[in-house]
Formats: sequence, structure tokens, C-alpha cells
Amino acid sequence: MYILVNGEYKKRDEVAIDLEDRGHQFGDGVYEVIRVYDGAFFAMKEHMERFIRSAEEIKIDLPYTIGELTDQLEELLRLNKTEDGGIYMQVTRGAAARKHLFPGKGTVPELTAYPIPCSKPAKEQEVGISLSLLEDVRWLRCDIKSLNLLGNVLAKQEAHDRGDYEALLHRSGMITEGSSSNFYGVKNGSVFTHPANNLILNGVTRMKVEELCRQNGIEFLEERLSTEGLVSLDEAFITSTTSEVIPVIKVDEGKIGEGIPGPVTRKLQKLFDELIAKETKVVEK
Repeated sequence: MYILVNGEYKKRDEVAIDLEDRGHQFGDGVYEVIRVYDGAFFAMKEHMERFIRSAEEIKIDLPYTIGELTDQLEELLRLNKTEDGGIYMQVTRGAAARKHLFPGKGTVPELTAYPIPCSKPAKEQEVGISLSLLEDVRWLRCDIKSLNLLGNVLAKQEAHDRGDYEALLHRSGMITEGSSSNFYGVKNGSVFTHPANNLILNGVTRMKVEELCRQNGIEFLEERLSTEGLVSLDEAFITSTTSEVIPVIKVDEGKIGEGIPGPVTRKLQKLFDELIAKETKVVEK
């Protein structure tokens, strides 16, 4: 495996991160996961723009432009001969003596990226999944794709321990999102999901689903859903870079709709698969 470290490509056993790296000690950094299909990146532009925005929001000055980063990731893909999977990329504020205040100007951000295994969750996409309804205890800047994921980790583990695929989070009875996904309800053919504000991460797959809805005559409404309103939904689904579009058939012990994947979800799955094929069409090199 080759790993990108500050513009250089190193083998796994050659990489060392400083003990006082602020990502290690404070979670002081941001990240992205970019899906790869048939040797090509999917939605690279959206991922890179979000990565830059997240870095700016926490005041990390990236030493590379979007174009330079994209070129570096393309080379990383080539070196690792990655055909199907993903690339994990993160940047931290760098290594400095452990103090809460930002370090001085001499500190250089630490950017790393490497391939990760990732495959289509075909079974879950076909039969649907169950969710655990849990209180959203995370901080109030969930729009930043921060390395601080402890709240997400605890929620995901709680859902797993209950035998569910994912956690569905709520604040005071209003649904926000999953621990690592966006959530959508469908009622009378319309798709409802939480507004893209500071309380959720505006997922790249969420952006694509919104586009698909608007292009194909499916009403897409950014409106908050209540936990009490779950029982009245006709269908539901989640999205993420690694999950794509997965139907939700149950939340806790409550069935969603008929307890089977619904027609709107099925249509969006098909449209999303077509979009992947279109955007990752292999170009002769």
C-alpha cells in the first residue's frame, strides 16, 4: 500500500506521525472519504469542495489547491491500482507542543491519504435495514467533517449492540441524521430530510440525491421530521458515500410503511446506480 503524506508517496511501514500531532491529541482536523468505482473517483468535485470548506471552518490553511490535491489523489489511485473501494484523506493542524491554543506559524498541516476497502452493501440495499433511535449528543457544528467523531462512534456501537444497522439521531424529538449517514422520509411520493444546516453533515450522496429528485419530478423538501412522525411515513432510506441508497424498513420496534423497501426508494437506487455509471465512465488513457 502507498500512502500520500504531505505530497509524497510512501509505503505503509515508512509512515510515521508525530506523537504531538494535533489530530492525535485534539482531533484537530477534518477528513473525507471518496468512493472509487471501476478505477475512477465518484463526485470528486463535491468531496474536494467540502474538504476545503471544512478546513477553512476550523482555520486550517491547506498548502494545496483543489487541483493539486486532485492530481495527488489520482496518482495515489494509480500507484495502489485501486479499482473498487475508497480513498480516506485527512488533514490536521500539524505537530506542536500540546496546548489548546493554535500553534505558531511554523506549524505545518499534516495531510495524509490512503486506500480503504469499500464495497456495495448489496444485501442491505435489497432487503432494507433497521435503525436504533438515539439522542443526538454531538456538538453543534456537525456541518464540519471533523475528526471529532466520538458521539458518532458511541451511537453507531449502541445501534450495533441492539442488532441494528445504524443509529438514527434526534434532538428534542426532531430527527437530524444517522451516525454516519443522512436520513430521509417519504410521504405521498415526496422526500423529506433535515435542512443542510449546522446540525447535520451535508452528505455528498445527499447532494446527488437532491439533484436526482429535482431532475426526475420527485418533490425534495428540506423539512425537519419528528420522531413521532416516523409511524406515518410511507417509506424511508439513508444515504452515505459507502452505503449509497439503503431502504429503512424499521426504527426500533416500529415498522416503516409496509415494512419493505418502497417505490420511491427503489427509483432513487436505480437513478443513483445510473449516475455512478455515467460519472465514472472509464476514459481511455
